[in-house]
Amino acid sequence: MKTSVVRLAGIEVELFEAGSGTALLWLHGGNGFEPSHPFVQPFAVRRRLIVPSHPGFGRSGLPDWLDSPDDIAHLYLELMDQLGLARAEIVGCSVGGWIAAEMATKAPERFTKLVLVGPAGVKVGRSDKLDIPDIWAMPQEEVNKLLFHDPAKMQMDPAKLSDEQLTVMLRNRETLALLTWEPWMHNPKLKHRLHRVKAPALFIRGASDGLISQAYLEGYARLLPNARIATVAAAGHAPHLEQPQAFAAAVLSFLDG
Repeated sequence: MKTSVVRLAGIEVELFEAGSGTALLWLHGGNGFEPSHPFVQPFAVRRRLIVPSHPGFGRSGLPDWLDSPDDIAHLYLELMDQLGLARAEIVGCSVGGWIAAEMATKAPERFTKLVLVGPAGVKVGRSDKLDIPDIWAMPQEEVNKLLFHDPAKMQMDPAKLSDEQLTVMLRNRETLALLTWEPWMHNPKLKHRLHRVKAPALFIRGASDGLISQAYLEGYARLLPNARIATVAAAGHAPHLEQPQAFAAAVLSFLDG
């Protein structure tokens, strides 16, 4: 995997690339991206996999003016221009799915297929109740139960991380809070723009996802003109990490279909 730094609107953005062929822009979730993630190989053998670290995540810069997924969506359309990508497939996970949805409403002609993995971004339920649990209001142990089908298997031991890895992990958490806090996990305007999306869309979640419910996913999918839903068994909020082979098979079948 090739790592580089690109400059977008004055921001230095860390960029990972692997594979060749059809361009697939991958937008990571709140835990960030590592080249060692298990989904990388199944996609890199079939696609040109392009993964930016969002501003404030990994080693990407974070300017004072950037504070929403909508801001990042504009930035990544500029990234596509720099890379010479007139059109691309796009996969977005969690907050990355929110960014992908924003992008697809701004430039619908630039995306051939859209995959949203446990995405946030819209409000579909009652105004007096959160659609997505407040992860900052509970112990991390309880959050892990919402995130993973098998929390013990996915648990990370901070004592085994380097100082640099710990810094990145905490920076990712801080930026996630900045991007999603108010209003909680959604852009009130996005749901009124999703009718503009032209690309066929796949909404996919792990069957044990405690953050993004099936009802929320179905409500989200109804806002797009051409969307379908899939579920990955024995997986939580990050099916691409817990069940990478089953996840890749479902997503690539959709992309190739």
